[in-house]
Amino acid sequence: MSEQAQDKGFSLIEVMIAMVISGIAFMGAIGAVHISSGHARQGALGTRALELAQARLEIKQSVRWPYLLEDDLDGDGIPETTMKDDGQAPDTMADDGIYTATLERDGVTVVWSVETDRPGPLGSVGIVAIRAISSYAALGAQKQVHVATFRANPAFVGQR
Repeated sequence: MSEQAQDKGFSLIEVMIAMVISGIAFMGAIGAVHISSGHARQGALGTRALELAQARLEIKQSVRWPYLLEDDLDGDGIPETTMKDDGQAPDTMADDGIYTATLERDGVTVVWSVETDRPGPLGSVGIVAIRAISSYAALGAQKQVHVATFRANPAFVGQR
C-alpha cells in the first residue's frame, strides 16, 4: 500500500478523542439545560406567589366593607376563613387591630392581614392597610413577595 492510501482515513485514536470531546460537550449542555429548567421552575413559583398575594389584595379591595374579614377561598360564595385578631398563628398579638389569615397552595404560603388605623370594631374605623406576604422555597432559600394597599371605609363619618 502506498503512503497516500494510508492517510485517507481517521485512526482509532482520533475517533476516540473526538468521542470524548463530544461527550464532554454533551454533558455540559445537559447540565446547562438542567440548571435553566430549575431556574424556570423557580421563576414560575415566584410568579405564582405574586399572583396569590395580589389576588388576596384584589379580593379585599372588592368585597363590601362588612365582609372584609371573611374569605371565600374556593370561590363558591361561602366564606371558609374569618380573619382573627386573637394572637394565634399567624396573628402575632391579640387585640392589636391586625387581623390575619393564611393559605397554603401549590408550594406557596400566603399570609394576609387587615390592619385598622385605630382599635375598635371594623365599622368604626376610617381606613385599613391590607398586606399580603407570599413565601416559597427557591434554590435552597426562603423567598418572599410583599404587596400592600390601603382601603377607606365608605361609611366612615367619624373624627380623625
